[in-house]
Amino acid sequence: MGNAEITLEGGLGPSALVPLGEIAVPGEAGLGFPLSQEAARTVVRAALGASAPALVRQEAGRGVAWLPEGGAVRDARELLERPCACMIGAFDGVHLGHRTLAAETLADARSRDAIAVAVTFDPDPMDLIAPGTPSSRLLPCAERIRMLASLGFDAVVAFPFDRHLRRTTCEGFCLEVLPSAMRLASIHVGTDFHMGSDRGGDVAEMRELGAGHGFDVFGEDLVGEDGSTISATRIRGLLRSGELGEANKLLGRCHVLRGAVERGRGEGTGMGFPTANVSFAIEDCMPKEGVYAGYVVVDGTAWASAINVGAPPTFSDARPAFLEANLIGYEGDLYGREVSVVFVRWLRASRRFDSLEELERTVEGNIAWTEGNLGARGVSLGL
Repeated sequence: MGNAEITLEGGLGPSALVPLGEIAVPGEAGLGFPLSQEAARTVVRAALGASAPALVRQEAGRGVAWLPEGGAVRDARELLERPCACMIGAFDGVHLGHRTLAAETLADARSRDAIAVAVTFDPDPMDLIAPGTPSSRLLPCAERIRMLASLGFDAVVAFPFDRHLRRTTCEGFCLEVLPSAMRLASIHVGTDFHMGSDRGGDVAEMRELGAGHGFDVFGEDLVGEDGSTISATRIRGLLRSGELGEANKLLGRCHVLRGAVERGRGEGTGMGFPTANVSFAIEDCMPKEGVYAGYVVVDGTAWASAINVGAPPTFSDARPAFLEANLIGYEGDLYGREVSVVFVRWLRASRRFDSLEELERTVEGNIAWTEGNLGARGVSLGL
């Protein structure tokens, strides 16, 4: 069971990890507009999970273990030799509720002198249950693993969610699948957690299994400061309805999408506003149509950008939803490049304009607000 050649690269510079329970969203935690260069760097790095260490892939029983380079665990076999405290979930978004669960798991691991493990699934179970569902994913699997690793776990173990695992009972998962990868000391899940075929297993069943096989099970409430439950479903709904600020607050970071720049229609260039047209996987959670202020990250530099989501109604040729961004201060050819788009603030709804002149004035105002509040030049992220 040697180290695999593949790694997930993380930010290798000085850590900018936001502590558990704190958030990196403008308007919160002292990050007010306009953003300084350092504040902008903090916001974008948190959105990208840039403080995650480089991760080494190793086989771990029926799953795959991702181990931080230079961390406390050097070989996945150690997970079988030492007690492990783990949390289990899909963890889409790795939101503040997940961070609460992570904090409990990490504290429990320390109290037991155990290895702290985040257990997730690849792909997300929803990808098999409802494949190709539009706007159903806050983070792709590789990014979920990076975000989980950034929280301080000694290992992240991903089990392949296939038809076989989907048919596995809660008992089979707890007593066969998990023990194939680790020596269980405790399991932490959300109180509404269900697993196994037909989602029949719950916290009560897991506790009964643990009582008979030597591990503890804890159910934690994933709640916010107002006492309401934080969930990926709730965050997706907020994004789709244009409530970006609340969605970002519950994520604990700004929402981010990753995609490729493709050739667009050229209307923006004709008006003097050259834009990058970015395509995404249909599963990625696109926010509501409208205009946003944010950042586009190119090769480790974040550029303040006015971002339009959805086909502008001023133009008559209907096309599927898309995203186009005006990168302030950027010069160069982006066609074919992979970029990350970080959504910081909602600016306005998409609407039809009576004239091209009215459209140009409005776009100029959107760009001016973005430049004045997010920055006029690129911000190096230290990646």
